Amino acid sequence: MRLREIAVGDGTLTAYLRDTMEFERERLRPAVIICPGGSYAECSGREGEPYALRFLTMGYQAFVLDYSVAPARFPTALLELARAVALVRENADRWQIDPRRIFVCGSSAGGHLAASLGVHWDKEFVQKGSGRRGEEIRPDGLILCYPVITAGEYAHEGSVRNLLGDRKNDPSLRELISLEKQAGSQVPPAFLWHTAADRTVAAENSLLFALALKKAGVSVELHLFSGGRHAMALGDEDTALDPAGEYADPGVAEWTHLAGLWAKRR
Repeated sequence: MRLREIAVGDGTLTAYLRDTMEFERERLRPAVIICPGGSYAECSGREGEPYALRFLTMGYQAFVLDYSVAPARFPTALLELARAVALVRENADRWQIDPRRIFVCGSSAGGHLAASLGVHWDKEFVQKGSGRRGEEIRPDGLILCYPVITAGEYAHEGSVRNLLGDRKNDPSLRELISLEKQAGSQVPPAFLWHTAADRTVAAENSLLFALALKKAGVSVELHLFSGGRHAMALGDEDTALDPAGEYADPGVAEWTHLAGLWAKRR
């Protein structure tokens, strides 16, 4: 495995690359860019490198984006993610990546960031702000883990506050970051999972986005697990804060396998 860090604006993209050029010269792998959660206040370590290592074992080239958080405001992190997608696509040959299979995965607030690029990649403010155009920054699929989606009735206000700062009560901005209201046919296929028992980011966030995508004719797969709390991460002992408690659940832990099956159909 090759490990390297690349500056992306004020953020950092860490690459976890399978070094198989010597014996698999012609093989192109899917790539996943991982956006950890943390309420736009931090980037959780539990939802970064452990994900990358898991996806690495699934045959991916994996990247973790340590994006800008508060006091940085919207759309700083979104522009960093757009540049990260373009960077990975530009280096596809060098890193043995299929440029048509670049996925973005995010958890909680990182799920909001990933979904934001899926929704806004074709908007002028994103393309102009990132210095990139069109398909350069479009992810080929979204993997969203207990994502923050809405700034409406089911909002996670901590994430909204950190993302918008003094503009947190601006109706037009809250509308813009309510991704269920912005979703249309431009959004790439999406895989979502949530737990019904999540008391931090209500499962309605995933339900609202999945329904919006269905109405827009976008391919979507949603898994709603009955057990488990917020921030389950991998759902197993590798990332559990309390291995014998609520952060480890064998059902929830299947999500990476399910996401892998979904991605193979893309």
